[in-house]
Amino acid sequence: MRKNSIKNTRINGEVMRELSNIIRGEIKDPRIHPLTSVVAVEVAPDLKTCKAYISVLGDETAQADTIRGLKSAEGYIRRQLAKNINLRNTPEVHFILDQSIEYGVNMSKIIDDVSREDAKHHVEDVTAEETADTEDEE
Repeated sequence: MRKNSIKNTRINGEVMRELSNIIRGEIKDPRIHPLTSVVAVEVAPDLKTCKAYISVLGDETAQADTIRGLKSAEGYIRRQLAKNINLRNTPEVHFILDQSIEYGVNMSKIIDDVSREDAKHHVEDVTAEETADTEDEE
């Protein structure tokens, strides 16, 4: 099975959905932050391993604690995946912290700040031109 085959894409989606359900509803570890989401899943073509990209809305300690909690529950998560998904091999899940959402939010804030500064300078330039025009007319 190739990496980008239709079957692999379908398996990725199914594993992602099940991982989300398991993390949200079945794991009771207090280290796992309530605002944890599965962003993407890449199951290897041989179905032996799986990379799960996890996003945690919180500070760095909450993110680190969540990843530690998920890594300690890898065996339980793999058993639940085997029970819920009918696959020849149940993949070994590796959790990777995905900070792309946080990066996007920070970039959006920077863009907003720059556009506010630009608008402020534009208003100052327009008012300076208007005062110069009124002084020239007098």
